[in-house]
Amino acid sequence: MPSETDLTALLITLKLAAVTTSILLLFGTPLAWWLARTRWRFRFLLEAVVALPLVLPPTVLGFYLLVALGPHGPIGGLLEALGGQAIAFTFTGLVIGSVFYSLPFVIQPLQNAFSAIDERTLEAASTLRATPLDRFFSIVLPLARPGIITAATLGFAHTLGEFGVVLMIGGNIPGETQVLSIAIYDHVESLQYAQAHWLSAALLLFSFLVLFLVYRMNQRHRGQQAG
Repeated sequence: MPSETDLTALLITLKLAAVTTSILLLFGTPLAWWLARTRWRFRFLLEAVVALPLVLPPTVLGFYLLVALGPHGPIGGLLEALGGQAIAFTFTGLVIGSVFYSLPFVIQPLQNAFSAIDERTLEAASTLRATPLDRFFSIVLPLARPGIITAATLGFAHTLGEFGVVLMIGGNIPGETQVLSIAIYDHVESLQYAQAHWLSAALLLFSFLVLFLVYRMNQRHRGQQAG
């Protein structure tokens, strides 16, 4: 059965996933909307940066975040100079690392959903004197709801399974920065396969349910559009 330390790691993981997903939806939605509508010639550069975590080894991203956020890094050093403390090996550091690493899993579904919206619908609303903000909240967001749900679900689920980035930037401090994936690794290292099995099976089941719901929802949405 899971130990108290395992349950604490689970709570930290759920908290990390919830905070990360909320931040990505808050700041990623306007970015995805801009990427979907802009005609900027060099848009592909920003899209490449957003997609970089898909191909970049997690330890590489985690290493550079550790360098930047550590006490001798540009950001961590500045915080210490201002009377604060470096945020490497803290929960805040975990959040920053998770936001960067889960970025494409939220931005890309949002961008695809926004790109699929018919421009004529927005033009019709504009003729009725709807402001850009009105059009976004009353037309864009409802039409893009399946993409938003997909983005939130994938971002949350992806954060649950992170290992390399969170290990590099957060370390393995029980009760503070130890997440579920690291707890599983610890159990395997200690030959505690029963505990590792409990946690791994839970993540496996949850991941399958997430994918099942996302694909099922997309299938129903396509069926409604076809009908």
